[in-house]
Amino acid sequence: MTAPRADSEVGPLRTVLLHRPGLELKRLTPRNNDQLLFDSIPWVGRAQEEHDAFAAALRSREVEVLLLAETLVEALRDERAHAAAAGTAVDRLLLGNELADALGSHLSTLDAPALATVLMAGMTFEELPAAEGASLVRRMHHPHDFAVSPLPNLLFTRDSSVWIGDRVAIASLAMPARRRETVLLDLVYAYHPRFRSAGRAYGAHSAPVEGGDVLLLGPGVLAIGVGERTTPAGAESLAHSVFADGLAHTVLAVPIAQDRATMHLDTVCTMVDRDAVVMYPAIGDTLVAYPLRPDGADGVKVDGPVPFLSAAATAMGIDRLRVIDTGLDPVTAEREQWDDGNNTLAVGPGVVVAYERNVETNARLEDAGIEVLRIPGSELGTGRGGPRCMSCPITRLPL
Repeated sequence: MTAPRADSEVGPLRTVLLHRPGLELKRLTPRNNDQLLFDSIPWVGRAQEEHDAFAAALRSREVEVLLLAETLVEALRDERAHAAAAGTAVDRLLLGNELADALGSHLSTLDAPALATVLMAGMTFEELPAAEGASLVRRMHHPHDFAVSPLPNLLFTRDSSVWIGDRVAIASLAMPARRRETVLLDLVYAYHPRFRSAGRAYGAHSAPVEGGDVLLLGPGVLAIGVGERTTPAGAESLAHSVFADGLAHTVLAVPIAQDRATMHLDTVCTMVDRDAVVMYPAIGDTLVAYPLRPDGADGVKVDGPVPFLSAAATAMGIDRLRVIDTGLDPVTAEREQWDDGNNTLAVGPGVVVAYERNVETNARLEDAGIEVLRIPGSELGTGRGGPRCMSCPITRLPL
């Protein structure tokens, strides 16, 4: 096995972490899908078929696919991980002490696969173990209310952790519906035999940073989107961390609109080759960056704002970044941006995975010399994410 390391967005992909949709998606209803950050209720069986096609496309290019559910179960076989996980699933403020104690005791008796299921899919009040005595908390909640919330956004493994060099950054997720995801990733990276020796580049208790906002433009160069999910404090904190660890010499903090259509930087821009990006044309001329560089022992120098594309090229040591637009007319571009046309996953220089429904964008990528591996995504996309969102590269070969 190649040691975990990723220094770019387009180096040949060798190992990736995915999460196959499971019971957590079946928890979505018209009553809770907005709160759980889904635009509609997915057809779970079809979403699983689409995800299987995604994994198959990666394996066809000799990419090792690790599944989050399996790695979590393996981590939970460690008694320390099992005890920690059982504790983190119990919300005393919601349940009260008596019900919380009963749930904690129950979870501690589950084997690793059963506990992993509860951690990912949640548990309703109806499913809570029987307890002696009366409980106002149990009586006043609807049976289908969640005593342990499900995590349907686990599908988007890019957001909760990202590898920078040979270290993993555990994201600090901004939305309440997603915050417990980082607990599971913490457990995987701390207790799974494959990752126990991995160093950390960032911690889940730091200022908000999400992996969808972190682009590894090239060795030593990061772009961090600052918008709905990643704060200026988060971008600056991550910059301090990667500078201190010698993982980067330049970080570009890139402001993006704070709305759902552009929740992360990778919803408007992803790399498709060593010197090329696919970008939403509506922001190409206006996207700016604040370059951050080390300044002394612990300081950070902040410049800008300057045009993002030129700042990125300068930091990467190239003349310019080639830009492939997602549509010739504004309506097509907007439709395909919403359908994750910009959210591609590179499996190597000039080879990307993309949703088949983005016909115009895929054609423009191929016209620019990029090989496109098309996958279905009508159900996977209901949570607002494409192939890049659904993948956490663990190992990429150097460019």
